[in-house]
Formats: sequence, structure tokens, C-alpha cells
Amino acid sequence: MTLPSANKCCCGTAPQRPTQTTDTRGWNLRYFAAVAALGVVWLLAYWAMEPTAHWVAINLPGMVPGTRMAESVEFFLYDTAKILLLLGALIYAVAWARAGMNVERVRDYLSGKGRGIGYFMGSLFGAVTPFCSCSSIPLFLGFTTANIPMGITMAFLITSPLVNELAVVMLWGLLGWKLTVTYVVVGMAAGILGGCIMDAIGAQRWLQPYMLEMLASMPEQQVAATPGAAPSISVRQRHVFARAETASIFHRVWKWVIVGVGLGAVLHGFVPENWFAAHMGSDAWWSVPLSVLLGIPLYSNVTGIIPIMESLLGKGLPVGTTLAFCMSTVVVSIPEMVMLRQVMATKLQTVFVGYLLVMFTLLGWLFNFLGASLI
Repeated sequence: MTLPSANKCCCGTAPQRPTQTTDTRGWNLRYFAAVAALGVVWLLAYWAMEPTAHWVAINLPGMVPGTRMAESVEFFLYDTAKILLLLGALIYAVAWARAGMNVERVRDYLSGKGRGIGYFMGSLFGAVTPFCSCSSIPLFLGFTTANIPMGITMAFLITSPLVNELAVVMLWGLLGWKLTVTYVVVGMAAGILGGCIMDAIGAQRWLQPYMLEMLASMPEQQVAATPGAAPSISVRQRHVFARAETASIFHRVWKWVIVGVGLGAVLHGFVPENWFAAHMGSDAWWSVPLSVLLGIPLYSNVTGIIPIMESLLGKGLPVGTTLAFCMSTVVVSIPEMVMLRQVMATKLQTVFVGYLLVMFTLLGWLFNFLGASLI
């Protein structure tokens, strides 16, 4: 008489496996249905943000449509909602994707022969994503927590607010194709060079301690037992990991998003661009570094700054001085620095801002020198 094998019951079947498979499939179907439904809600909310912010701003008690106060309130409501929606969705999506990723394999590729390509791809991805500096931060966080090399992440962070397709179209109409192409090339070059410098000095060690702890724990959790193979992970495990990661990061930065956008809203509504046009000099060498410093307190995205750029050029400001001012306004804003402080330690922020200020000054002088031949 033969005994049943260890993995079978006396009737020769294993009843637990079909039950588990059915349960897993049922959970996956419910999960993807919920994701689809939430995705529709997310898209509707994103689409409704701008008209809703406008409606709320003009209907608040004591608010007069068209005033600086109304514009500041509308700006605050719209940008806060936009950034928080992007923060939640993008951090979850990146965490979900990397939950089963072989981090060492990706990191080794990007750190080896693919590093130069990585800088270019990071800068190119920044150029095609239509985000302002603050909206780029959720993707920056996602790249960082995915253990993408700091230089590639920085190439994205520098280029993303400077260049996007809408800005290219608007610049083309305002300044012509030669200056627009030059702007795109130097904008991407600034991102690539910044990435190279950040990796060369080991900038990743200057992230906030909680980020370093998170990165240090990832290889033990995610590297596959078989070299070169990705770990097997279920949809539910991906969701649990992504949900925990999103909650942790969101909890740390949401309040700073509100503070940062609040500062930006005040500056956006109450600081007139005419003052800068009157005080930034003409062709004097110091007008470019001064314009870079004066642009820091302001906050705008690249498409919002182009009408200001047109106004400054119309008042006789040189093209290089104008571009330097606008690049500083778009990339080195106080709201962005407040938010990045939750990820970057003081040393990294100092190096990051210092590089940008020097680069924008050099580019401003370059465009002032080449301006006549490019327009």
C-alpha cells in the first residue's frame, strides 16, 4: 500500500492551491478596478482644479475679481492642489514600479557605461515633462527613492522647469527659432553638466538622514537571490510597499508644500515685474548677476514667466539679462527651496543653488554677447 505524497491529499488533489489562486486573482481584479476608478477621479480632479480655484477665489467674502489678492488666492489654491495630487500619484506609481526592480542592476548600468546616456536621458526627460520647479519635486523624490544616481536625478531637476514643449512654442514666437534652439540646448547642457558635478562630488551623501536610511535598506530588501534576476513579487505586495512609501514621504512634505506655495502666491500676486525692469540696469556687467539674485524671491513656471519676459524685453532689458532673471525665477524659487529642504541637507542645497546661480549668470552673459546675432 502506497501512501499519498506529501503535497497531495488522499484523493490525489491539493485543494488549497486553487483557492489561493482564485483569491489572488479576485483581489487583483478588485485592485485594478479600484485603480481605474481612482484614476478617473484623479483626472477629473486635476482637470477641475483651475476653474474651481478661480471660482473659489472670486466668490470668497470680500474678494474683488482681478485684484492682486484674488490672484494670489487663486494661485495658492490651484498650485497647492496640483502639487499634492502629483505628489501622491507619482510617488505611488514610482514606488509600485520599483517594488520588484533589481535596484543593483539598474544602478550598475547607470553608474557604468550608461552613466553618460543617463545624464542625457535625465535632462531629456526633464525637457519633455511640462512641470514647474515645485511640480518636479515629486518625480525627483521618486527617482531618489528608486536609487537612481544623484547626478541623473539632478539633471532632470535642473532641466524640467527650464524647458518644455509649450515654452518652446512661446519662445519661438517671441524670440525666433535661433535663440529658442540655443536656449533649449544650453538648458539641457546645464542639466547634464550639473548632474556630472553632483556625482563627481558625491552629492548623494548630503541627502536628509531619513532618505539615506531608506536608500541604505533597499538592496537587502529588493535584490534578487539569483544574480541579474528580478525578485518575484505579487500585485498586493507592490501595493503594500507603494502605499507605505507614499504615506511616509507625503507625511513629511505636505505641510512644506503648503508653506512653499503660500510664499509663492504672495510673491506672485504682490511683486510687480515693472520694478525689476527699472532696477536691473542696462548693459552693465553687474546687471546679469543682479537679475539672477532678484529673481530668487519670485515664483513662476516657465510658461507663466514668458509674458513677463516679453514685458522686460519691451522695456529695453538685454536678452541675456532677461533670460537670467527668468531662469532664476523659474528654478531657484523660495517655495522650491522650502520643499527641497525636506530632502536635501544644507550642504546639498547650498551646492545646488550655488551651481544654478553661477550657471545662470554665465548663460546671461553669453546670451547678452550673442543676442544680436541670435534674434
